[in-house]
Amino acid sequence: MGEVFAGRYELVDPIGRGGAGAVWRAWDHRRRRYVAAKVLLQSDAHTLLRFVREQALRIDHPHVLAPASWAADDDKVLFTMDLVAGGSLAHVIGDYGPLPPRFVCVLLDQLLSGLATVHAEGVVHRDIKPANILMDVTGTGRPHLRLSDFGISMRKGEPRLTETNYVVGTPGYFAPEQLLGAEPDFTADLFAVGLVALYLLQGRKPDSRALVEHFLTHGTPGAPEGVPEPLWQVLAGLLQPDPQARFRTATGARKALTAAVDMLPEPRPDEDRVEIFDQLGPLPSGFGPQGPTGPAGTAAPTGPAGDAATAAQGASTAAAPGGVTPAATPVPPQQQPPQPHYQPQHPVSPATAPATAPAPLPGPSETGSFHLPPPVGHPTPSFDPAPTSTAPYGQAPTHPYTARPLQVPAQHAAPVTVPAAPSSPVPVRRPGPPPKVTIPVLLLALVCFAVGFWALAQT
Repeated sequence: MGEVFAGRYELVDPIGRGGAGAVWRAWDHRRRRYVAAKVLLQSDAHTLLRFVREQALRIDHPHVLAPASWAADDDKVLFTMDLVAGGSLAHVIGDYGPLPPRFVCVLLDQLLSGLATVHAEGVVHRDIKPANILMDVTGTGRPHLRLSDFGISMRKGEPRLTETNYVVGTPGYFAPEQLLGAEPDFTADLFAVGLVALYLLQGRKPDSRALVEHFLTHGTPGAPEGVPEPLWQVLAGLLQPDPQARFRTATGARKALTAAVDMLPEPRPDEDRVEIFDQLGPLPSGFGPQGPTGPAGTAAPTGPAGDAATAAQGASTAAAPGGVTPAATPVPPQQQPPQPHYQPQHPVSPATAPATAPAPLPGPSETGSFHLPPPVGHPTPSFDPAPTSTAPYGQAPTHPYTARPLQVPAQHAAPVTVPAAPSSPVPVRRPGPPPKVTIPVLLLALVCFAVGFWALAQT
């Protein structure tokens, strides 16, 4: 049996871990269902403030995974979310590589829909990346994603919890203005959405620095390989280095995407369908689809939650309401779960296999933030022109963009604060009181002075 937290949530098994908390599959004894529980691992004031901000977020949208409830037990706290079993977009790319453009458009439309609701609440997410976009188990049907992990999100106008010359997030998904110390804004989230879309279309993490430099030097580049021109025009509007030239709202980007989808070529009849299957391991001994299976369905006595929480490892996720169907075998760390019913969607023959295999895709727990040094100058990247004969939409621009090969760091940490480019201090001039306050005060002072002078003259 598992450990009971706050008399309600029975921790079943760890399914993920981040910098501030471990994610567990847990059984909710009150609502009689499995949930994802994020247990705070640290108790310093800074982490507690972020935890309070995250658990206070209440956004009801089919494509947003926000906290649903919270509980405390002595000095340990947790909040719960729906349990999403399909893994993250990082899992999908690891299974299939580049995804079909129309499939990407469905995902992108759902992401922008959820993000529009988040922004309507005045919240900037600040950490949009493939590992934070989770998938419900839908098989080969229409995919359904959920934007998750609001650990470093903030409402516009709220005081920042980081120093002025630091930024937080995941390197590789920063907007250019973030590296210059700009205040968090909605357009920075939209820039990250554009990078996620390129990741899905190309099957590898885009080189955001080279892309920004090319935009600044040559203007909007041509569509990268594998990206249809109509869709690229939408992505280019998300990836503009100047936030004023970018899409201003997620709703505006979504409308442009809808228009672009109508111009995409129809999928090939022989095109394989992408399957989103269960990425969680089977329930451990003592638990079934309907909850604990011990004597009388009772749970073990309450114990300290912190010791169990520190054992959490694996993919950082959380997932779909209700019980989940156990997978065929446990999911070993850093490996894909074996699926007897799953057939590879993109077989590669030895004759067509690339000479150098791409680096293995990191799991969600490896795609967190790591320390980023201050921006330094580096040589301008070269951009080889793409052959115009293969362009399905006519002549490509003069300077098409070609992403650099992905270099995956050996180990990543969770989102951390990163120094931004230092800026010279600007003296702040504080305004004085308004005239309607100043004039009466001065008149009163003159009257008091006159009375005092008269009193002295009478003595």
